Amino acid sequence: MPTLRNLAIIAHVDHGKTTLVDQLLRQSGTFRENQQVAERALDSNDLERERGITILAKCTSVAWKDIRLNIVDTPGHADFGGEVERILSMVDGVVVLVDAAEGPMPQTKFVTAKALALGLRPIVVINKADRPDARPHAVHDMVFDLFAALGASDEQLDFPTLFASGKNGWAVADLDEPHESLAPLFDLIVRHVPPPTGDRDAPFAMLVTTLEADPYLGRVLTGRIYSGTARMNMHVKSLAPDGRVIEHARLTKLLAFRGLDRTPIEAASAGDIVAIAGFGETTVADTICDATVITPVAALPIDPPTLSMTLSVNDSPLAGREGDKVTSRMIRARLLREAEGNVAIRVHESEGKDVFEVAGRGELQLGVLIETMRREGFELSVGRPRVIYRTDPETGQRLEPIEEVQVDVDEEYSGVVVEKLGQRRAEMTDMRPSGGGKTRITFRVPSRGLIGYHGEFLTDTRGTGIMSRIFHAYEPYKGAIEGRRNGVLIATGAGVAVAYALWYLEERGPLFIAPGEQVYEGMVIGEHSRGNDLEVNPLKGKQLTNIRTTSKDEAVRLTPPRVMSLEKAIAYIEEDELVEVTPKNIRLRKKLLDPHARKRASRAAAEVG
Repeated sequence: MPTLRNLAIIAHVDHGKTTLVDQLLRQSGTFRENQQVAERALDSNDLERERGITILAKCTSVAWKDIRLNIVDTPGHADFGGEVERILSMVDGVVVLVDAAEGPMPQTKFVTAKALALGLRPIVVINKADRPDARPHAVHDMVFDLFAALGASDEQLDFPTLFASGKNGWAVADLDEPHESLAPLFDLIVRHVPPPTGDRDAPFAMLVTTLEADPYLGRVLTGRIYSGTARMNMHVKSLAPDGRVIEHARLTKLLAFRGLDRTPIEAASAGDIVAIAGFGETTVADTICDATVITPVAALPIDPPTLSMTLSVNDSPLAGREGDKVTSRMIRARLLREAEGNVAIRVHESEGKDVFEVAGRGELQLGVLIETMRREGFELSVGRPRVIYRTDPETGQRLEPIEEVQVDVDEEYSGVVVEKLGQRRAEMTDMRPSGGGKTRITFRVPSRGLIGYHGEFLTDTRGTGIMSRIFHAYEPYKGAIEGRRNGVLIATGAGVAVAYALWYLEERGPLFIAPGEQVYEGMVIGEHSRGNDLEVNPLKGKQLTNIRTTSKDEAVRLTPPRVMSLEKAIAYIEEDELVEVTPKNIRLRKKLLDPHARKRASRAAAEVG
């Protein structure tokens, strides 16, 4: 059996991890020369391809000379950090990929801190070294400073560095060397990453780190073998983290990663990363082991969720017209299945059987879950995101999640960003020029202050700003933050929106709908230019007469409506509103569709207040 190396590639979003893995697969001979392979081959999920981000951690394997390298491509966005934390328990080394122009970003800091705490020795690859604005040596110094700030040991600070272009497929130790291939990176991995440890003669034990459902194999559990040897058809059991026996089973499938494929094998030994089928209840963080083992393999604790939102059955008048999964039973089963495979998500039933509270790491993670369900044919009503508060056990003080936010903006926009985040209770911790006429500013901001801010940030910076955020800590409550200043336009009847009516409503504020769209009573069709909600009639047609004049028969010209994406809609709504999500439409609505019920609720709230 060839010698093994297990490593993970970690970096900030869009720094080139998946593209580098593409080139590693090509140059190791995994693909035939004439084989057609999609760009970013490991981003197999439709949403990953559309958004250009990695959402799910994936394993691959390449052979270099006589050594097999198990490589894990990890998500770069903080909202999917739960994936990264589990993956680190499977590997013996990490390649830290840093953009040669942007330098270390918050997600680099988050994952590297986890890797250094585990004692993993990093290899630093400064990627995109051929960018015109690259500053590879300055970035190298920034990486060293980051490692020192994170408490790296002397051995970890003595890290090897390569300069690379993942897109063009070369890596060098010195930029003056010829740019030929990734052979220097392969050789460095073999030299620097230690081979896996584990007693092959001990009883078999493996920690499950990822779970997926396969239509033919059922549950497929992936993890690293910590001791012993797994063989096809052997009888094993699974243990929960507390040592309780979950079930006994037979290994019906034992799969190893070979390139992009999972290949059936007869046996695998300590140190290898494999996928196993044959279990019905075993899940992430459980141990699969020999019948004689009584102590489970220790699993890494996962940082808790900081944001929650309610998902409920779609009860609007247009419910059930587009989706085929509309009942609370189906929604509940889908959410529980997601929580089982994604350890960073928690699901609680609340306010009755038809309402579920889903907690996760951030807006993007929860938005991706809802978008995935929508594409699967679900219809849902989604409430406004809320942060998860805690109470200090010693002082009884209310604590809220604080995030570290790093923004890179053109100097001319730095003032408006500082002002807007200041209104959201942000505290500026650092401000420095980052080259090329840009300024890098670091803030600590309450998570609730960032809900819905990203779209406003892009507008304020004319689309040129880059904002990265990461969970920092729970700190004392920072005080009230002003919410949405504008009210909304609410439809008073059900039917098809008429261009003539919308033309008169435009002066009241920007609209969210176009002529010909279905509306219903209580549906939000636009934003009011003032602070109060306004009930309007989008169905009113033109009164016809037998008098023909040029002025009366002019064509109605409407301003294009403001199209609400799922993330924008979720961030826009207030506590008394919902987002109606169907396979074809995203609509905004009031929780209470009846105007009299809304008035009674506001009177009751005023009396309580």
